[in-house]
Amino acid sequence: MGLFDAVLGTQNQTKTALNPAEGFAVIILMATASDGYLSVEQANSITFVLSRMKLFKSYPHEMINKLIEKILEILQGDGFNSLFNAARDSLSQDLREAAFAVATDLVLAEGIIAEEEKNFLNDLYQALGISSEIARQIVQVILIKNRG
Repeated sequence: MGLFDAVLGTQNQTKTALNPAEGFAVIILMATASDGYLSVEQANSITFVLSRMKLFKSYPHEMINKLIEKILEILQGDGFNSLFNAARDSLSQDLREAAFAVATDLVLAEGIIAEEEKNFLNDLYQALGISSEIARQIVQVILIKNRG
């Protein structure tokens, strides 16, 4: 059962079931908008990055855009905790690390990181069950990548 089936037609989101692609998109979107703002440029970046991944090979750009819109609608309500938990639960450990890496890359791509974004990324790696060593390595690599 996917995001559209499990969430959009229901009022109670506590039992949301997401597939791995949907869960991945939720994590990326939450991180990118963790400062309370999602620009058109950020949304386009998310679509571009996700569309290049194997996980999203069957998702055309328009479908990814619709997925982002639906996730934002849910987040504007009280769906943050249940949606995050469903997203986390849908991901294998490898995908959790990949989600953290992509989220970190998108957040750090702007060159300026807000305090809310720092706090979110710090909470995110812990909530995803990623070791501090792996999280530190991911952040270091992303910072090196963004130097150029």
